[in-house]
Parts: sequence; structure tokens; C-alpha cells
Amino acid sequence: MKVLFLVQAEQRAILDRLYEGVADACESCDVRWLTSAEQDDLKRYFHEHVDISRYDRVLFFLRFKKEIKQWRFIRTLPNLVILEHDAYQNYISCKYTGKFTAHYRRMPWVRVISSGAQVAQNLRAEGFDACFVSKGYDQTLLSYLQRERDIELAFVGSTKSSAYSGRKALLDELASVENLLVTKTRSGLEYCETLNRIRFFVSADVGMGEYMIKNFEAMACGCVLLAYDQGDLENDALGFRDMHNLVLYRTVPELREKLAVLRQDPELVERIAKAGRQTAEERYGFDRIGRQIAEAMRPALRQHENRTSWLAWIGL
Repeated sequence: MKVLFLVQAEQRAILDRLYEGVADACESCDVRWLTSAEQDDLKRYFHEHVDISRYDRVLFFLRFKKEIKQWRFIRTLPNLVILEHDAYQNYISCKYTGKFTAHYRRMPWVRVISSGAQVAQNLRAEGFDACFVSKGYDQTLLSYLQRERDIELAFVGSTKSSAYSGRKALLDELASVENLLVTKTRSGLEYCETLNRIRFFVSADVGMGEYMIKNFEAMACGCVLLAYDQGDLENDALGFRDMHNLVLYRTVPELREKLAVLRQDPELVERIAKAGRQTAEERYGFDRIGRQIAEAMRPALRQHENRTSWLAWIGL
């Protein structure tokens, strides 16, 4: 399988190992980092730089806000697969509510690889060719360092986006009754070292319907993950078991009840941390996730419809 893999040159997360994982699982994989300007004019980029006949699959991992403005061109591309880590926004209250559905309806033959099991199921129910491959973590940057854990309870990351409003509200509520550290770090070594100092990492992916990348990163670094419960479908798909390899909660009072149990049982804390770390290491390194993405591309795609009527022009 020969793949053209288009990714964002300006990306906050460090995803190089994920791209390598995909490339290593393909016969050949031409990974190209597109600048913001190149993503703004995909038609021009393809005209000047791409011989589409060379590839069995074209894999997009680009900014959705730029994709949706160029659907008339994108729908002309054969063998297109879209890797999407933000499609959960289709089903929450934000500026992209319903926008993913509308976009994919204009090209229903495209395969969508979603990082949420529930999101993939929802898209399939809407008639799309959708499958699930979870998020993961960079196994070369993040690992268990066997350091002293001198920060008991913390969250590391952003709370500013409107999509994170539920996260911020929960963390604020928890901080009002617990000694919670909310902080940010630089990616890479500083982030890894900070995670290795945290005993209980509070993940607050409220209202998102899937687990964000920080869950896997915290588990890999040996934190006990306190994760907002995304439901049985998601947990079963990921192998998440409450009080075995993570701690699930739905409310701050429930989180505090479980935290009280953990504070009284250091051996239980160590067992959960170890089981969570093993789950992350065995299943969610970017090398493994990359292979899963490549495998998800292999099955035959739906027949491409090259509609040229006025209905196609308006996206029907």
C-alpha cells in the first residue's frame, strides 16, 4: 500500500512518532508537512506537488477548519481517508456541532478514522464509512522514570478553549475542596518529568465522549489516572477497568470518595498505577497506534462518485 500522508506543519502536539508508526506499516508512505498557507489552498498544492496516480491511499490529518472550506476540491480526490481526532466536537455544544456530519455527507465514500469509539459508532449510524483507532502517546518522549511523586493531585494542560469549558468547570470545583495543582509545561522532557512527579493525575474530559491524549500520557508515566468516565462503550474498547488500571468518576463528590479510599491504601495505589502503565505501554504507544491506522486504511473503500451536477456543487 502506497500512501500520501498529509499532516500539519504547525502542530502543538509532538506527533512525529505517530507518523513514523503509520509509515513503518506501509509499503511506502510519503509524509508531507503542510504549512498553514498550503492547507489553505489544497487544490493548488496538489496541482503543483502531487501525482495522485502514484498512491493507493491519500491520508489527511489536517485542520478541520481548513478542510471544510475546500470540500469541492477534496471530494474529487480518489482513495481518500481522513484521520480525525476532533470529531467528538460534532456531538457537543461548540462551533463545530454538526459540521463534521455536513462535511462528510458531501463525500460519503471517504473513510473516516476517528479517535473515539462512540464517535465512530455515531458516524456509522449516520451512514458513513467510519472506524475507531484511539489516541495514544509518544513512547520515545514519555515514560516511567521511577521518580519520587511529590505532587499528590494535579492536571497539566489547557483549559482555555470553549471545547474545554466542562473541563475548566470541573477542575475549578475540585480545586475549591482539594489541593489541586493546575499547570502547563513545555512539551518533551519538562512534561515527562512533571508527570513523573504526580501521584494522581486528574483527567477532566467532561462532555467530550472520548478520552484525550493526556490520559494515555499520564498512564504511561506511572500516574494513577483519575478519569472522567466516558461510558461503557469507550471503556470496553480501550480496556479501561475502574479501580484496576485507572479510576473513573462522573462527579467531584464521587472522585473525592474514591480518592479517600486510595489515600488509605498505598498498595492499591501502586497496583492501579502499575496496571495503568502496562496498559499504556502494551497498547497505546504511537508505534502501535500508527500500525492500527495503517491497517484501518487497507480494506477496500466505497466507490467514489464523481458527481458534476448542480446537486454536487451545493454538497448533496
